[in-house]
Formats: sequence, C-alpha cells, structure tokens
Amino acid sequence: MLFHSSLRKDLARNFGATLVILVTIVMTIILIRTLGQASRGSVNPSEVMLVMGLSVLGQMTTIATLSLFIACVATLSRMYGESEMVIWFASGQGLANFVQPLLRFAWPILLVIALLSLFVLPWSHQQIQDLKQRYEKRNDVERIAPGQFQESAGGNRVFFIDKDSPGQRWGTNVFVSSRDGRLESVTTASQGRVEFVGTDRFLYLENGQQWLTQLDTGETRLTQFERYQLLIDTDNALPGAAVNSRQSATWQLIQQPTAANQAELAWRTGLLFTAINMVLLALALSAVNPRVGRSYHLSLALFVFVAYYNLLTVGQNWISTGRVGAGAFMLMLHGGVFLLAVLWLTIRHMNWSWRTLMPVNGRAPRSST
Repeated sequence: MLFHSSLRKDLARNFGATLVILVTIVMTIILIRTLGQASRGSVNPSEVMLVMGLSVLGQMTTIATLSLFIACVATLSRMYGESEMVIWFASGQGLANFVQPLLRFAWPILLVIALLSLFVLPWSHQQIQDLKQRYEKRNDVERIAPGQFQESAGGNRVFFIDKDSPGQRWGTNVFVSSRDGRLESVTTASQGRVEFVGTDRFLYLENGQQWLTQLDTGETRLTQFERYQLLIDTDNALPGAAVNSRQSATWQLIQQPTAANQAELAWRTGLLFTAINMVLLALALSAVNPRVGRSYHLSLALFVFVAYYNLLTVGQNWISTGRVGAGAFMLMLHGGVFLLAVLWLTIRHMNWSWRTLMPVNGRAPRSST
C-alpha cells in the first residue's frame, strides 16, 4: 500500500540519520569522560576504547528510543508542514490510521530496545566494573610507568623506575618513598624484582640505600644494603566485589525482589514501555501550525521526552527507598502516559476542540468528523 510504504521509507531515512548523529555525539562525550578517568587513574589507558564502546552500548536504549521519537515527530511534522497530511486526510486516512504503519515500522526497534535493556545493559555495566576493578586492584609495581612517579594504591608510597622488564617483574634504578605514621623513608636501589611468598607480594631491592627520618624529632638514619625486602601487598588475589543491582542479570533481579532490585527491574522494563508511549505521543505531538514553525513542535517533543525520562529516574529512586511499589508506579506513570496519548490521539482524530464540546446558547454541542 502506497500510504504505508511511503511513510515507512521516510521514517527509516529519518531514523537512520538521527541514530548516526546521536551515536556520534554520545561517543564523543563518553570518549572525553573516559579519557578524564584514564588521566585520574580510574581506567587503564590501554582500555579506553573498550570502556568507551561498552559505555556507548549501555546508552543505546536511550539513543534508540530518542532516535525513534525524533524520527516519528520529524516525519509527521514534515507531512503537516508540506500539506501532505491534508491529502491523506482527504483520501479517507484519519489520524488513527497512522498508528498501524508507525507500529509496523517501530516493532523491530522496540524488540532491540527490549533486548538491550534486559540483557545487554547489565552486561555492559558488569564488564566496565570488572575492567575498573581489575585496574584498581593491580599491585603497586604494575602501576609504575617507566620514567614517571606513581603513587601506590593506598597513597602511602611513591615509586619511580628508570626501566622495567617486559613482564614488569623487575626494574632498574628504583626509587621508593613511603610514610608510616611519623616515620618517612626514602629507598633507592640499582635493581628490584617482585617475588611471592605465599599470598604476599614482596619487592626485593639490590645494591641500594635507605634514608629514615623521624618527623617528630628530625632524626635521620642512613642504611646501605646489598639486598632489601619490601612488602608490597598482603593478598594477590582479586577480591570478588559485591555486584549491585545495575550489574545484576534480569533473572537475578526477579529471583531476589529487594527494593533496589525492583527499582532496577522497573527501570529496565520501563525503557520498553517508554519507547512504545513515545511512538504514540509523537503522533499526537506532530501536528504543525505553519505560523509557528517546526522547531517549536520539535522543542516541545524533546521537552516531553526529557520530562518522561526524569520521571522514570525519580520513580526508580522512590521504589528503591520504599516510598512506592514498583507495580503501582509503573501503572501510574506508563499507564497514565498511555491513556493520555490515546486521549490526545482521539481528540485530534475526531477533530474535537473546546468550542465544539461546549454548548452554545443552550444547544447541544456539535460533533465534528
């Protein structure tokens, strides 16, 4: 059918262009943020692109929903502005007849949004958290970059090496400055290597000297050594971090219905309901008055989208704190928006207005078709 095919072609073209633009913008923002985290030592510099890709993947639900919403609003607004909608109305296609082709175009995107929100989103959060924890839990020697001063994980030591081996097990021209209470020590050695004693990790230094300074009295002591053993950390194993609700799989959230898990589950399922309601709201919001211009309606549509997502975030906080139940909130928010969109579409489809609904001079209101 010409009506369905022409509408879906315009929707696909606008959706593709909007998706590319939004993904590019989000990638740029996330890249800048990830580079900042890498400069602060929160992210491994060699894994910046991987963390950026996982972060963009976690944002794809919002990007896809916004792209679908903007594509629907832009396509229908163009049809109103170029009087193409008038032609379809004159040929017997009412506003309600646009719901079917819109949903036929949107259902594959809605399916992708559901898969992303229920499965890919927690997986990406878990992978990012694992990368950050693995980098944060690395031992002090692995933190050292040749030719750079580097602070230890606890913040009580500063390391420097001139060169290191490919496996980062030993280095030359080692400098270690540490503080233990009121005692400060500065240790230098021509060479150092890492060895394990049980689960403890030690740094063995060779051919060096150590300055000990008592900060209270100012007393100093110089010690020269051929071999010196320095404890780096007491546990080499990477501890299993507690997995929060954002990183838990959807089936785990269902099996453990705590307040935080219910809030996260309501957020993930709410993303799908939000995308469905956005399609209906786009049809109701797309009517363009040529005297006002398209930008007004596009700005109004973006405001509605931001307000909807903010309510979704507020509801997640309310559910996690126990102020409202997950089912009750989802029914009020998504069900209320759905009823509002259907009522708005009905009013536009029937061409109702307050003038036609109010009685005039005691006569019954007129019905417009």
